[in-house]
Amino acid sequence: MALRSDIGRIRLLNEDRGWCGELEPGLVVAIVADGMGGHKAGDVASRLAVDTFREALQGSTASMTVEERKTLISQAILQANEVVYDTASNNEQYHNMGTTVVAALMTEENGVIGHIGDSRAYQWRDGVLSQLTEDHTLVNELVKSGQITPEEAAKHPRRNVMTRALGTDEQVEVDVRGISWQKDDVLLLCSDGLSGMIGAADIIATLRQDELDLDQKADRLVQQALQAGGDDNVTVVLLHHAEDTELEG
Repeated sequence: MALRSDIGRIRLLNEDRGWCGELEPGLVVAIVADGMGGHKAGDVASRLAVDTFREALQGSTASMTVEERKTLISQAILQANEVVYDTASNNEQYHNMGTTVVAALMTEENGVIGHIGDSRAYQWRDGVLSQLTEDHTLVNELVKSGQITPEEAAKHPRRNVMTRALGTDEQVEVDVRGISWQKDDVLLLCSDGLSGMIGAADIIATLRQDELDLDQKADRLVQQALQAGGDDNVTVVLLHHAEDTELEG
C-alpha cells in the first residue's frame, strides 16, 4: 500500500484526506475524500467522512461475500454522509460543505468500490488502465448526452461542478460495483488533483515502470500532477496485489 497527499502549488490548505490499511489479514480498505466548502469547511468534511467511514467498517471480515461488502461499503458511505450533513446543518461556518469519496474494500480474490463525486478509482492490469468510476459532474453529464466532447470537458469552465457529493444533501446515492482482483493488479484511488491534471497516458507511463516500488510510483504520480500545474490538492492511494497472494503492505 502507498498513500501520498500534497497541498499542490496554489491552495493554502489541503482539503483532501486519504487512508488505507488492513482491517484484518486478507482484508484491505482504502479511501480518498476531496473536501469542498468555505473557510476550512472542506477540510472538516473530508476528515469527518474518512473517520466515520473507518469506524463504520470495524468488525468487517475477509470472509464476507461480495454482496455483503457492497452493502457494507454503501452503508459506511451513507453513514459518513449523515455525519457531514448534520455537522453542516448545525454549524453556520460549515454550511454547504461537502466532499467527494472513493473507497475500496479488497480481499485476495476480489474487491468492491464505492464512490460519490469525481474522485476516481482505476485498475491497472496487464498493461491496461481501466477507469472503474464515473464522475458525478455536470461536464460528464454533458459528455454522456453528446453536448460536448471529452476534450472540451477537460477545459470546460464548469468542470468542477458536482451533480452528486457527500454531505450536501440529507439523502444521496452511492455508486457501488464489484471488481475482480488478480495477482499483480494495481488499484489506484485519487482525487481530481491527479486526474484533472494528467491524463491516462501519464498515469500509465508511471505504473508500467517495474523498477519503481509502490511508494516511488505514488511519489511520481504526485510529482507529475505538480509539474502539470498543481492547481489543486492531489491525493493518491496505490494497492498492489503481490505475487505471493498477499496484498503488499
